[in-house]
Amino acid sequence: MTEKSALKGITRRGVLSAFAATAVVAAPTFSNAAGFLRGAGDIRRLKMYNGRTGETMDTIYWIEGSYIKDALKEINAFMRDWRRNEVKTIDTRTIDIMAAAHNLTDSSEPYMLLSGYRSPATNAMLRSRSRGVAKNSLHLKGQAADLRLGNRSIYQVAKAAKSCGGGGVGTYRGSNFVHMDCGVVRSWNG
Repeated sequence: MTEKSALKGITRRGVLSAFAATAVVAAPTFSNAAGFLRGAGDIRRLKMYNGRTGETMDTIYWIEGSYIKDALKEINAFMRDWRRNEVKTIDTRTIDIMAAAHNLTDSSEPYMLLSGYRSPATNAMLRSRSRGVAKNSLHLKGQAADLRLGNRSIYQVAKAAKSCGGGGVGTYRGSNFVHMDCGVVRSWNG
């Protein structure tokens, strides 16, 4: 097993475990986690709003082991680079981490999406204004999101995201948001 495939297994296992943790018991292994979730009638849902565009989204994007293509298209469009109106496919691992973390916060309030996909032009513009924007940001690949929940602290949201064990989690106290991505498992304070 390569290091890359091992990371994918850990990421997927961590996310599946986070979904299972919101049910009665956590699934102990990846191989039976999918079966456990399927047997529980698992539904994955994502609720967000964008204060910049005024858009809202509440969609079920996964039912009993299958992603719903039209719902993923809706998520891709919602998480577009709104400054340039450019859409990119959002990595389903990031979507799963976002949804699992939201479930773990036990909040019915939708996420506020601050940043999803970023075009190279938008990322360069943001980098020129802030040293906290990475040159090779996972936002450029559709693998990251910056989110906020009004009724939970960023520390509560970050703790939920970290417990998924699925990627990077950054806590930005000054700007009051949490970064989630499906990259290498790591955490930081910005």
